Amino acid sequence: MLLLQYLRENRADVLERLAKRKFKHPELVDTVLAHDQDRRRIQKELDETLARANAIAKEVGILFKEGKKDEAEQAKAESSSLKEVSKNLEEQLQLKEQELHDALVLIPNTPHPSVSIGTTPEENEIVANFGEAIPMPEGAIPHWDLAKKYDLIDFELGVKITGAGFPVYKGQGAKLQRALINFFLDQATKQGYIEHEPPIMINKESGYGTGQLPDKDGQMYYVAEDELYLIPTAEVPLTNLYRDVILKEEDFPIKMTGYTPCFRREAGSYGKDVRGLNRLHQFDKVEIVQLQHPDLSYQALEEMKDYVASLLKSLELPFRILKLCGGDMGFTSAMTYDMEVFSAAQQKWLEVSSVSNFETFQANRLKLRFKDKQGKMQIAHTLNGSALALPRIVAALLENNQGPDGIKLPQVLVPYMGTTHIR
Repeated sequence: MLLLQYLRENRADVLERLAKRKFKHPELVDTVLAHDQDRRRIQKELDETLARANAIAKEVGILFKEGKKDEAEQAKAESSSLKEVSKNLEEQLQLKEQELHDALVLIPNTPHPSVSIGTTPEENEIVANFGEAIPMPEGAIPHWDLAKKYDLIDFELGVKITGAGFPVYKGQGAKLQRALINFFLDQATKQGYIEHEPPIMINKESGYGTGQLPDKDGQMYYVAEDELYLIPTAEVPLTNLYRDVILKEEDFPIKMTGYTPCFRREAGSYGKDVRGLNRLHQFDKVEIVQLQHPDLSYQALEEMKDYVASLLKSLELPFRILKLCGGDMGFTSAMTYDMEVFSAAQQKWLEVSSVSNFETFQANRLKLRFKDKQGKMQIAHTLNGSALALPRIVAALLENNQGPDGIKLPQVLVPYMGTTHIR
């Protein structure tokens, strides 16, 4: 959620930066400012009314002591009248604060000044390429056929048990999932991230805190009876560990990692682009999260981007790094890098990670603050990244490494798998 004071003092800048997203409802900025002006007017009137009522209440006792009964009764009546006025003003204030909040949460984060204007993936900036596209042997097949050939993943069985988008991993397919999860967690802990195993269900307050609600309400699985949501990513419970927390400046950086299954409804996703592992309703992911000092958050973003790149290099996959344009970023992000691996069998780039800086947007919702060295309260910055999401990594590993001897594993996974090939 945008900081109200910043919005109040920098209206033109906010509108200019939101234009990079091609935000469809810029009028919400003025709606928020109008609500804020009304709220402050009502608050001032309420404060003045309460102050007058308190002053008169003190006068009543003095007048009675002085024997001025008529004047005391008149003052008492005025005090009662002011209490009614203040009660009405309090109701108006509560309503106005809710209207202000409801409008403010609909405004996305403002992109960093370096983010380019645009709305489509084609307008994203390619900032780096790593590795050569792997030439495929004759008769190379996509991962869904490889999964069937080597009995790694059963998509039809998943449909039987649950529905489309819920695959069943078997044998070496299940072991490859576990190997990747352990490899990613081991690498993250070596980089100073503290491993957590958070809940995979959250309450409404947690979804609101990291910005999934109300923006992504329709994309999350909801258990109505218990009023809980299945998490779309470990970012949500990990970041919410610090909801309503006041840190000290020396606590930074706080670095967390965790493996969780993730759940996304992906409403409206159909066709060839969602075949196999390309887009699932349930998938595994290792997440990295940082809470940072505002002065260091963009340095941290670059470090996180480079760390994810190091994982992809270790997996010997050709990949590229994109800096997203304003309109292709998530609702809460101020700047995002995407990592895409190249799937030679499908002849397409597959997104496997997003690394984002949210600046104060999430922390403002979370009431995540810190005291600086001067004792002044400030709002922290939050960042997160996929390190990594498994489905498309598995798809690329299977497709890019297929050969006559089976599927060759990258060297870093051999100790976890106990073999050099899937056969």
